[in-house]
Order: sequence, then structure tokens, then C-alpha cells
Amino acid sequence: MTETIESATRDDRPPHRDGRRPPRVHRAWIVAGVTFVTIIGGAAFTSLPGLLIDPLHTEFGWSRGEIGLAVSLNMALYGLTAPFAAALMDRFGIRRVVASALTLVATGALASAWMTATWQLMLYWGLLAGLGAGSMAMAFAATVTHRWFTARRGLVTGVLTAAGASGQLVFLPLCAWIIDEHGWRPASVTTALAALVVVPLVWLLMRDHPADVGLAPYGGAYAAKPPPARGAARRTVRVLLDAVRTGPFWLLAGSFAICGASTNGLIRTHFVPSAHDHGMPITAAASLLAVIGVFDVIGTVFSGWLTDRFDARRLLAVYYALRGISLLFLPVLMAPDVRPPMIFFIVFYGLDWVATVPPTLALCREQYGEDSAIVFGWVLASHQVGAAAVAFLGGVARDVFGDYDVVWYASGALCAVAALMALVIRRARVPRAGGGG
Repeated sequence: MTETIESATRDDRPPHRDGRRPPRVHRAWIVAGVTFVTIIGGAAFTSLPGLLIDPLHTEFGWSRGEIGLAVSLNMALYGLTAPFAAALMDRFGIRRVVASALTLVATGALASAWMTATWQLMLYWGLLAGLGAGSMAMAFAATVTHRWFTARRGLVTGVLTAAGASGQLVFLPLCAWIIDEHGWRPASVTTALAALVVVPLVWLLMRDHPADVGLAPYGGAYAAKPPPARGAARRTVRVLLDAVRTGPFWLLAGSFAICGASTNGLIRTHFVPSAHDHGMPITAAASLLAVIGVFDVIGTVFSGWLTDRFDARRLLAVYYALRGISLLFLPVLMAPDVRPPMIFFIVFYGLDWVATVPPTLALCREQYGEDSAIVFGWVLASHQVGAAAVAFLGGVARDVFGDYDVVWYASGALCAVAALMALVIRRARVPRAGGGG
């Protein structure tokens, strides 16, 4: 896979606008690298809520449903902000939007270290961090990929999608150790600093469009930078109103909602407290989630490679079906210590975690062309709404039933539905402009 990425950075290098050959490594790969690091920094806070359910419940006596509601608000705002963020990047530029978003996440994470009431939890975790994270969500990666790459889009989408998992790999064990040794407040401050240190990197190295440096997109022809788009919010809503009249949008949004429910809403939020219920130390459970991050990187990059070569519909159906089967076995795998069957589950789930993103984005491009980044933002919104529902309902189920078993089984069944939805997405009759994958 390393050789594949290295060869990708060397091949098909288009000329500068004035005919000069570009540097050996196309500037698009530098922009993609900055995007990768930015997503990692922004993802630091998303590693935290699942680790803090038990500490906050113990210290403040808040129910898991109340804490889950704050996580739910964060995820919902994350998703609902994403399509507007794509349009705002068209209007004000990637650098300004992303730098502001990182600052919002850092503010929410830092302020939460001094919270003492649930309304503050909703404000800091839900509102501030949710709006900030949503403003540089997957729509950020989609916008960068669409502007800077014509070739290798599937691969780049996979790599950038894996950035969130890489952040999880770094910050989950770190935050778990900090919580275990020093309490939850220093962990919250750590995630705030992680977001802040990325801001200068974005401002210095990120560029909004290849034409800003006189280049064509990687693998494509030179095109002048379009003027700033006005009426960004109106355009976002108009694109949604056009998309909801089409069947593929509902199938993509519905299946991606189940994707969010079975990943961010379920495993990221409730795996650690569920494992802790069975006697597993929080550091061990967090390390298992970090291992998911390792294999998520591999699985997502490989999925991008597969998306360049195979039918995205069939890929999605396979991913969702296998995910659902694995969830049905999870309740019997829970134990006080880490055993081989649990390791197998973690490895498999990691490979499948966001492998769904490259084929979903490819289908958005196929169906909606130049509007694909905004449409994908709305599809991502459904992903986060699904995640938000399960983040809240999972906490309520734990309060009511005393365990998470019913949540695992229900999510497994939903994944089977998502597999069927992916298979019936029709092909676009006429390829739309900009719909190349």
C-alpha cells in the first residue's frame, strides 16, 4: 500500500499554467497531508466522550442518558453543520472556515474542564464542539479531494477518511491514561490543545484551490479559480431540496445513518462503558478502540483503492452485511480481560469502520456531480443523526435494562437493512459533470 501511495504522488503530474513542470511531489499531496493532520487534531475531542461517561456519572451523579444526550447533540450538530460548511468553504475559503472550526472545538473542550451542571455539558460538548467539528467534517475532505484531485480520488478519500481513525489511535490511549492517572479534566484540556496547535499549520500551508499556486488539480487540466460563491446557505438548501426528490439520496442517507448508528453512536460512545460493565479496565477498553483505529486506516485506504476498481453498491452491501453479523456476536465476547475472540472482533470492525465512506462518496459524485460535496454533507448529516440517536438511546437502554445487549442486537439488524438499501441504488443514467471517481 505504501508503494501505491508513493507511485501516486509521482505519476500523472500536470504542468503549471505557464508550462513549467511542477515539483516532483505535486502540491495537491501537500494539501492532502495538511488536511490529514488537521482532521487528526480536530478528532482529538471526539475520542473523549466515550471515556468520560463513567467518570462524569460518578462525580456528578448525572445519568448515562443525560450524558448521552450531550453526546447526541454534539453528533447531530456535527452532521447538520457539515453541508453548510462545504458551501461556506466555497464562499469564504477552506483556511478561514477550518481555522475557525478548530478554535470552536478547542473552546468547547477547554471550557468543559470547569463545568458543574448538565446545561454546561450541553453547551460545551454539544453546541461549541459540535459546530466546530461539523465545520471540518468529512465534507472538508470531500471539498479538498474534489478541488485538488482528478485522478486518485478514491485513494485520497480513503486516506483522509482514515485521518479520524488515526486521531483516535493517538488520543484514545493517551486520554484513557490521563483520566486513569490524573482525572478527566486534564484529558479535556489535552484535546483542546491538540486542536489549537493545528491552526498555524492550516493558515500557513493550506490553499483553497490549485489555481492559487498556478497548478492544475492532480491528474487534471488547469482551470481558473472560480469566483467566491454567494448565497452559500441558499445553495446548500437548494441542493438538498433537489436531492430529496431523487430516490438515491434517500437510500444513501438511510444507509449512512445506519453506518453512523453502528460506529460513532454505538462503538465509539458505548463500547468502553460496556466493557467496563464486564470488569474490563478503562485503559484496556480504550486501547481496544485504538486498535480499531489502526485497522480503520488500513481498511479505509484499501476501500478507496477498491472503490476505484469495483461497483460501489456491492462494496457497501458487503461492508454493512459483515458489520451486522459481527455485532450480533459482540455480547458474548465481553469479558473482564482481553481474549482472542474480542481481538478478532476489534480487527474486523476496524477494517470495516469507515470503509463505507469512499464508495458512498463515489456514489454521490456519480449521482450529483458538481453538487456532490454538498450532497455528501447532507448524507453525512444523516450519518450523524443516526449516531446521535444511538448515542442517546444506548445510554437510556443501559439505564433501563442494566446492560447494552439489546443495543448490539438492534444495530446488527439495522446493518442488514443498510446492505439491502445499498444494493438497490440505481445507476445514474447520464454521468454528471465532475462525477469522476
